[in-house]
Amino acid sequence: MKLSEILKQYRITNNLSMREFAKRCNVSNAYISLIESGETKSPSLDMISKLAAGMLMDSNDLIKAMDDDTVISVKPKKNSGVRIPVLGKVIAGIPIEAIEEIIDYEEITEQMARTGDFFALQITGDSMEPEMREKDIVIVKKQNDIDSGQIGIVLVNGDEATVKKVLKKENGIMLVPFNNNYDPLFYDQYDIETKPVNIIGRVVELRKKY
Repeated sequence: MKLSEILKQYRITNNLSMREFAKRCNVSNAYISLIESGETKSPSLDMISKLAAGMLMDSNDLIKAMDDDTVISVKPKKNSGVRIPVLGKVIAGIPIEAIEEIIDYEEITEQMARTGDFFALQITGDSMEPEMREKDIVIVKKQNDIDSGQIGIVLVNGDEATVKKVLKKENGIMLVPFNNNYDPLFYDQYDIETKPVNIIGRVVELRKKY
């Protein structure tokens, strides 16, 4: 059987949605969709192990069950990088660790990883153009405060996280877009405490997507 057929059959037999199965395998929902649609034909050995674990079977048994058309990509394991999730959005009230919308993974150096906790976020909209465009990826270090003038990830209660330049004022903070078509947003101390307005990370790197 093809790998796509094996996955579909297992999900149907066990009454699992694609999202539920992806969570079992510790992979993204999008990746399971690509495999089942046949768009991904050469999964890595590491991915085969994750899929097998999600089906409570040994990876060797899964390999034996697949037909000869499936090519397993075997790559040497890198010791110089640490994978972090790329999130499509961050929503107020939901811890980063609980967010299921993982759309991809990026790699950071072990040296960087030792300095704190990191995640990546995909840019949406055009408020940070021309420096940051939609679909670009920012690498974010988790922290609840940043210096004035740095680029931060900010949560305003009830909304998704926004990427903005943070300017600290005597009586509050201003979130400044790079795109001149958008106005800066100012929050005084009362707003910060009652909405609330929370800084959850600092942008440390931008990775352009073309």
